[in-house]
Amino acid sequence: MTITYTWEIESVDCIPLVKNKSKVVSCVHWRVNATDGANNTTVYGAQSLNFDENAAFLDYANLSKNTVVGWVQAAMGIDAVTKLQETLDKQLETLANPPIITPPLPWSN
Repeated sequence: MTITYTWEIESVDCIPLVKNKSKVVSCVHWRVNATDGANNTTVYGAQSLNFDENAAFLDYANLSKNTVVGWVQAAMGIDAVTKLQETLDKQLETLANPPIITPPLPWSN
């Protein structure tokens, strides 16, 4: 079973002005969708970001989804990203093989 993970950026919170830089991203609201082809699941979260005045600064208008996803994943750390994917994997497994089912009553049509 191949699982595909898709990161989405729902919104970003910005500080209007920091050290002469405008619209500095301070928090990213994200969603990760996972699918195994038959089942889908999702998880939503928010990640705070710290402003680093020594890092290269990208104007808000020049941000890309991939850049922001990279910031979120770096801020979370590889262990947290891996744990997130493991959680999604377990959710997909539960959808594919539910531990409890509610079948129709045998005497009803």
